[in-house]
Amino acid sequence: MTRLSILLVLVAGPAMAADGPFLSLANTDFVVLLGFLAFVGILLYFGVPKLLGGMLDQRAANIRSELDQARQLREEAQELLAGYERKQAEVQAQADRIVETAREEAKAAAEQAKADIATSVQRRLAAAEDQIASAEASAVKEVRDQAVSVAISAAQDIVAKQMTAKSAGSLIDDAIKEVGEKLH
Repeated sequence: MTRLSILLVLVAGPAMAADGPFLSLANTDFVVLLGFLAFVGILLYFGVPKLLGGMLDQRAANIRSELDQARQLREEAQELLAGYERKQAEVQAQADRIVETAREEAKAAAEQAKADIATSVQRRLAAAEDQIASAEASAVKEVRDQAVSVAISAAQDIVAKQMTAKSAGSLIDDAIKEVGEKLH
């Protein structure tokens, strides 16, 4: 159908409902029809449908552009999200490696501490054994020295009791000779 036939169908409805002659200026329906046709004619003359179509096309283009920008922003956001998820996974893996390394280092430090303690205990035991041996040697030396002192004392007493003036003089003469031989 053409525009004119559509217009005639629309006009025919009100024309049939009016009282009296339709083509009279006294008929309000006819006056309204003339005003409407004049309005539509003015709109068509000034190209308002083309302007409205252009504005709607421009609006559709703007909406399409905004949708494209939104789609692009969404893709960029998804890329950023994927990048952050990768970084988060890398950071988590690095944290796991750091924790594992720390555990290994702690185990190694504990084993080293045990070895150091064992070495220290062995050194202290050796030092204690050396101190015991030294104390034992010192005690043995003291006992020997004491025994020698007692023996010398006893020998002096015995020699003093058994020695006469004549035997003392001969001992002194023998000692002087021996010293003289050793010095010359």
